Amino acid sequence: MELPLYLKCEGFNFSGSIKQKPALEMVETAEKSGLLRFDSILVESSSGNLGVALSMIAASKGRRFVCVTDARCNPATRQIMAAFGAEVHVITEPDPVTGFLGARLAYVQRLCESDERYLWLNQYVNSDNWRSHHRLTAPQIADEFPELDLLFVGAGTTGTLMGCARWFKEHRPGVRIVAVDSVGSVVFGGPAERRMIPGLGSAVQPPLLDESLVDEVVMVPEADTIRACHRLAGHGFLFGGSTGTVVAGAQRWFAEYGSDSDELIAVAIAPDLGERYVDTIYRPDWVREHYDSAVSQAPVPGPAVSEPAVR
Repeated sequence: MELPLYLKCEGFNFSGSIKQKPALEMVETAEKSGLLRFDSILVESSSGNLGVALSMIAASKGRRFVCVTDARCNPATRQIMAAFGAEVHVITEPDPVTGFLGARLAYVQRLCESDERYLWLNQYVNSDNWRSHHRLTAPQIADEFPELDLLFVGAGTTGTLMGCARWFKEHRPGVRIVAVDSVGSVVFGGPAERRMIPGLGSAVQPPLLDESLVDEVVMVPEADTIRACHRLAGHGFLFGGSTGTVVAGAQRWFAEYGSDSDELIAVAIAPDLGERYVDTIYRPDWVREHYDSAVSQAPVPGPAVSEPAVR
């Protein structure tokens, strides 16, 4: 049975992911407010996609940009940032409590304290993160799907989730908002565990999150993310890890609700494409090294994906 799900493919943004929207919103707001001066050096913590978007925007504006990432960042993503002229600082040791994200944030803070030219956009607390999706992403979905019933949104900084949830609660409150997160993430209060796939999830609870705007949460093990990515690739769709997680979450939701949900109009936000994951998710020896036989066990719960409808 075909999964009754439309994908909003944000990987077609020029920087390759949904992160182009908040990146541009944060930079342009900083410019208009005067925070971003002629000698400012942009700095941001990113697991990859926002770093690429900011690298592209900084290059287009003739500005310096420093991306602080960690060892989980895909090699191709680091190379793309460097190609745009960004400085990429890689954190190799996680904080014992707050993980790689905590270590990255501490490093950014030290940079800012060392030189007043550094301007930290801080996607984790910056309201322009969610505002970009409130202004763009949610209305785009609503225009395309006037009868929308169900929206699946991945959770990381929760900028996309909060922007879309706020818009639909204000304008179309009947739309059910389902957040999708990775097992091992603490976004919704679960225990912190090892996570190897960058993008969704967090080792620190995001300040932007307002759980009252979320109707349901689906947690997805990373092995399911990989299986979903491979299944989609087998049908001609090469998506990234964040998209694989959201699709796997949608599959879990439909498996639980079964035939009662067949007539629903459902959309999942697909944040990225898969080219940057060819050295990780799509490389068999990497999968075997990090997940042993977990990926080859029972398939992701839910109906098989057959020619996913993409808009």
